[in-house]
Amino acid sequence: MTEIDIEAENKAIAQEYKELLRISYQTLSDEDKKLIRKAFDVAVEAHKDQRRKSGEAYIFHPIAVAKIVASEIGLGATSIAAALMHDVVEDTDITVEDIEKMFNPKIAKIVEGLTKIAKVKTDQDVSLQAENFRKMLLTLNEDVRVILIKIADRLHNMQTMGSMVDYKQAKIASETLYIYAPLAHRLGLYNIKTQLEDLGLKYTEPEVFQEIVSKIKETKQEQDAYIKSISDVLSDSLNEENIEYTIKGRPKSIYSIRRKMRAQNVSFEEVYDKFALRIIYKSDAHNEKFLAWKIYSIVTDHYRPSPSRLRDWISSPKSTGYEALHITVMGPKGRWVEIQVRSERMDEIAEKGYAAHYKYKNADTEEHSLEIWLNQLKEALENQSANAVDFVEDFKLNLYAKEIYVFTPKGDIKSLPKGATSLDFAFSIHSEIGVHTRGTRVNGKLVPLNHILNSGDQVEVITSPNQKPNAQWLDYVTTSRAKTKIKNVLNENTKKIAEEGKEILTRKLRHLKITLNEATTNELVNFFKLQTSLDLFYRIGLGIIENQQLKDYAAQKSNTLVNFFKKTIQRSPSAQPENLKKDEISKKYDLLVFGTEHDKLDYKLSSCCNPIPGDEVFGFITINEGIKVHRKDCPNAISLQSNYAYRIIPAKWVDSSQEEFKAILKITGMDTLGLTNNLTKVISNQMHVNIQNISLSGDAGIFKGQITVIVPNNTVLKRLIDNIKTVDGIDKVTRVYQN
Repeated sequence: MTEIDIEAENKAIAQEYKELLRISYQTLSDEDKKLIRKAFDVAVEAHKDQRRKSGEAYIFHPIAVAKIVASEIGLGATSIAAALMHDVVEDTDITVEDIEKMFNPKIAKIVEGLTKIAKVKTDQDVSLQAENFRKMLLTLNEDVRVILIKIADRLHNMQTMGSMVDYKQAKIASETLYIYAPLAHRLGLYNIKTQLEDLGLKYTEPEVFQEIVSKIKETKQEQDAYIKSISDVLSDSLNEENIEYTIKGRPKSIYSIRRKMRAQNVSFEEVYDKFALRIIYKSDAHNEKFLAWKIYSIVTDHYRPSPSRLRDWISSPKSTGYEALHITVMGPKGRWVEIQVRSERMDEIAEKGYAAHYKYKNADTEEHSLEIWLNQLKEALENQSANAVDFVEDFKLNLYAKEIYVFTPKGDIKSLPKGATSLDFAFSIHSEIGVHTRGTRVNGKLVPLNHILNSGDQVEVITSPNQKPNAQWLDYVTTSRAKTKIKNVLNENTKKIAEEGKEILTRKLRHLKITLNEATTNELVNFFKLQTSLDLFYRIGLGIIENQQLKDYAAQKSNTLVNFFKKTIQRSPSAQPENLKKDEISKKYDLLVFGTEHDKLDYKLSSCCNPIPGDEVFGFITINEGIKVHRKDCPNAISLQSNYAYRIIPAKWVDSSQEEFKAILKITGMDTLGLTNNLTKVISNQMHVNIQNISLSGDAGIFKGQITVIVPNNTVLKRLIDNIKTVDGIDKVTRVYQN
C-alpha cells in the first residue's frame, strides 16, 4: 500500500470515528467520549496489521459494529467501547485482564462474553452446535448487552459478506436465519431483524431475492404515488385536528414477501399488502392512548377497515414491549393497505427495542415484560439437564410465537404464546404452582390440563401439595418454561437410573472391545433412534436395551455408511467409490454429481421437496439412508445448512436425458365448456408430455384440479406451466411438492 493510500485510509478511519460519536442515540458526556476514545485507540493499535477479506483495514469492522450499537440498538458508552474492542482478545495478545485494568470490570465482562461466543464452532455435530448456542445465550446471565453487540456484529458481517466463497455465505446466512434473526425479533430489534432476514435470503436463495428486488424497483414509482394519495387524504384530516405527526411509507421486507408467496402459494403480483403506512404522532404519556384511537377514527372515516385484521397492541403490548395499532383498510383501486399508528415513544421502542425501554423506564411502574422474558430465559438456560437440541428448537418456537392475552382470577393480564394450554398458564404464574397443579378452570368451567387457551380467557389453577408431574404432562404443554420444569422433576429419578445404566453400558461395551466415549455415545443414540445420551443410559439401566442389540451395533460399527461416505468424499479424483464397480453404475448415477470433483454417488431424492432435474439442489449425508438430495429452497434447507453444514455436499445435475420425472400441478380457474379437452390438448398434443393422472372438479362456476405429468426436466415443466396458463379460464397453476 502506498503512503498516499495509508494517509487516505487513516483519514477515512478518523471520519468513521467522528460519525460514530455524532450518531449516538444517547447523549454522551465528556467522560463517555474519553472512554470511547480510549477504546478506539486500543482497537486501532491491536488491529493495525490486520485486513479483512475485502482488503480494507480491519478496524473498519469494529467501528461499524459500534455504529450499529450506538444508533440502531441505542446503547451507551460502555457498550460502544466494548463493541470497538469486541475482537481484540480473540485476535490479538491483549487479555481480558488487560482490558479490566485499562477500563473497568463491566467492559471486561462484556468483551469476555463476546470472546466466548467467537470461540463457538459451528461446523460440527448438531447436538454440540445446539449446546454452543445455549452457551452463547448463557451470556445473557452476565449481561444482555453481550448478545446485543453480537447481533450488531452479525449484521455487519452479513452486510459485508460479498468477498466470501459461496458455501460460507450460505452457511453463515442459514445460521443467521436460524438463530440471530429470531433473537433480534424477540429483543424487539425489528429494523435489524428485517435486515438480517433480507440478507439471509440474499445468500440462501439469491435468484429469488434478486427477482423480488427487481420487481420492487419496477413497481416503486407506482407504489410511492399510491402511498402519497392515501397520506394526502389523511394529512388534511390530521391537520384539522391539530395533531402533530409524521407519515412514512414502509415497503414490506423482501423476506416477508417471500414468506407470504410461499405460505399462500402466490406470485409477487398477488401479494397485495406489499407496503404499509406508519403514522407517528407526538404525545405526552397521559394522552397517548386517546390520540391513537382518535387517529384510528380519522383513518376509518376515509377508508373501510377489515375488522378481523385490527391489531391493538396499545391496550395489550407484545411481550417484547412493542406497542402500536395496526389497521388494515381497503385503499384506492381495491387494495388492502396496513396503517400502523404509534406515538414517538412507541416508535422508539419498536426501532431500538431493549435499550429504549430503559430510557422510558421511569414511566413504567410494573416490571417490563421483556425483563420477565429475559428472567424466564435465564431460568431455562441454567437448566443444564435439558437436551440442548430440544432447548434450541423450543427456544426458536417461543421466539417467533404469536401471543394471546389471558387473565388471572384477580384480573391481572398475562401474555402466553398462541397454542398455550391451561397447564402452561399454571407454570407461567410460578413453577411451584405448575408442578402442583391438580386441575384448571377456564371462565369458571373445569377443563382438562391440555385445554388450549384463547385471548380473553380467565384462568384459575387448582393446586394440591401431593400432586406431581408425570411424563404425559410433556404432551400437555407448549412453552419451553413448562417443558423444562416438568423434565427437571421427571429427571431426578431418571438420572439415578441413567447413572447406573452408564456403568452397565461401559462394562458391556468393554466385552465387545468398544470404549464408551462421546463419539460412541452419539453413535449409539443415533443407532437406537433416541434423542439424548440420558435416554440411552436410562434404557440400559431399565434393561430395555438388550445384549443382542448392542452386538448388532458393534457389527454395524465396523462397516457404517457414514464411514463409507467419508471415504468416497475424501478419495482422489481418479478413484472409483469403494464397493461400487463400474458395471454396477446405472443410468441414474449420470444425472447428479457431487462435490468439487463431480463424484458419481448413490442417492435418494428427498420426499419433502421432490426435486427434479434442473432444480437447484444439494446433497445431505444421512445416518441410515445414504445421500438424500434436497432442493435449495426446500423448507428444511435452512435448518439442515445451519445445523449440519459438515454433512452437506454440493450437487448438480449433469445429464437428464435418460430419466423422466413425475411432477404434480395444482390448477384453479373458472369452469368453462371444453376446459378438460383444451388442457389435455396443450399438455399432450402441443408439449408431447405424458399425463399420468388428471382430476378436475367444478363447484358453482369454479374448478379445482390436480394433474400428474411425466417430464424430463425443470425447463420443460416451466414451459408447460406457462402454456397451461394461456388456456381460457385458467387462473393459477402451481407445482405441488409431495410431503
